[in-house]
Amino acid sequence: MIAVYSVAEIRRAEEATGDLLASGALMQRAASGLAAVLLDELRELRGGVRGARVLLAVGSGNNGGDALWAGVRLLERGVQVTAWRTTTSAHDEGWAAFLRAGGRETDALSALEALPEADLVVDGVLGIGGRGGLRGPAAVFADACADLGARVVAVDLPSGLEGDSCRAFPSFAADVTVTFGGRKACQVLQPAASRCGRVEVVDIGLELAEPLLHCWEAADVAARYPWPGPSSDKYARGAVGVDTGSTTYPGAAVLSTMGAVHGGAGFVRYLGGAKDAVVAALPNVVTAPGRVQAWLLGCGWGDRGDGAVRIERLLDEGLPMVLDADAIAMLGGSPGDAPGGGDRPRPALRPDVLLTPHAGELAGLLGVPRTAVEEDPVAHVTRAASETGATVLLKGATQYVADPSGRVTVAVPGPAWTAQAGSGDTLAGLCAAMLAAGRPADEAALLGASLQAIAARNFPGPRPPQDLVRRIADVLPTLRAPGIER
Repeated sequence: MIAVYSVAEIRRAEEATGDLLASGALMQRAASGLAAVLLDELRELRGGVRGARVLLAVGSGNNGGDALWAGVRLLERGVQVTAWRTTTSAHDEGWAAFLRAGGRETDALSALEALPEADLVVDGVLGIGGRGGLRGPAAVFADACADLGARVVAVDLPSGLEGDSCRAFPSFAADVTVTFGGRKACQVLQPAASRCGRVEVVDIGLELAEPLLHCWEAADVAARYPWPGPSSDKYARGAVGVDTGSTTYPGAAVLSTMGAVHGGAGFVRYLGGAKDAVVAALPNVVTAPGRVQAWLLGCGWGDRGDGAVRIERLLDEGLPMVLDADAIAMLGGSPGDAPGGGDRPRPALRPDVLLTPHAGELAGLLGVPRTAVEEDPVAHVTRAASETGATVLLKGATQYVADPSGRVTVAVPGPAWTAQAGSGDTLAGLCAAMLAAGRPADEAALLGASLQAIAARNFPGPRPPQDLVRRIADVLPTLRAPGIER
């Protein structure tokens, strides 16, 4: 599991180093780590470092200082290093040391002209204090790097991005980002993460406390998946009750039920309005009432008149459940201010109830514009979990899971191939299978979202969701690597 830290926590930890920060020792550690990555990149590109050309774009802050001191180390190894000061000033000590070591200064126009000959460009323009994207000559230079395919190594984060934000502001597009102390949100959350390239974390001795969030890796999926054992039976593996679809949307019924089946549920009961379509596609599914251990409701319900009553009745049974799509819309507003715009009080939800909205559905639940959710998904998924009392999986390019305590975890990332109609239905079914197998709602959500992402990564598209969910059976054996306990 990867820890991700806020800008405020990084700054607090830096200040807590005291003399290390004040004396410049912290910067020297960062510069050494940065230089090591740059030298490795040059060796990979050229087979050696002597005579290589590196162009530094440096601002007035500490990131510029890191770049300049790293430049000093490159000069000592025979690299030709040129620096463009993007503002009228630069880190004083770093700039003086750079010139003493034989570094050369250039201007904006000459920096642009030198781009085609540069082996590496080092982006040290802005740091974690940057806001609102690049502007002026630095923005022109960043665009030129992208147009020419220059290999860019960013210092701490690509200049123009905001450390705590997922937004892809105008910025450098880095091939490698060398970050210090710990990962920042922009390096793991899409679309900003797509501009960071490979992220290398350099330990500079920061003692970091509470992360902003965590990100799952494949090993987390392997460790928490409900692997069947020698004594497992169909009920031990989980019995899922599915009430999804309608005569208008039978496909949602089929896809959501497929998710439960291919997620590994031992027994699936379909009790919705599209039984013929489901049985035709999945003859192993039972359509008679009986024992279930978790419910899945809402996919493809449409304007179902008894939907709200159905939700409340099954909530009273006390079983874990997944509420998706139309079921989320039918929850109503919260008592008093009704932020979701409904007239009915919202039924009391529990942490074992999993809501699986996309950004638009979450916006409707909270009574905010969709753009607000897209610009700050962490804050809004956290608010939704707190206000409803449920666990919330926010679907999208990055998939966030929040529980009512305020903890946020990000699922294993996948490619954009999963962005198609029906993927949410199969995902809801996967999550329901995990719930029925006894996993807590947050783990069930992370398992479902991560398995879907890994399948899409291992079997790139375009593949329809019904094909992709069948690939879960091919994905699971790859996760049970030696040393991974079930």
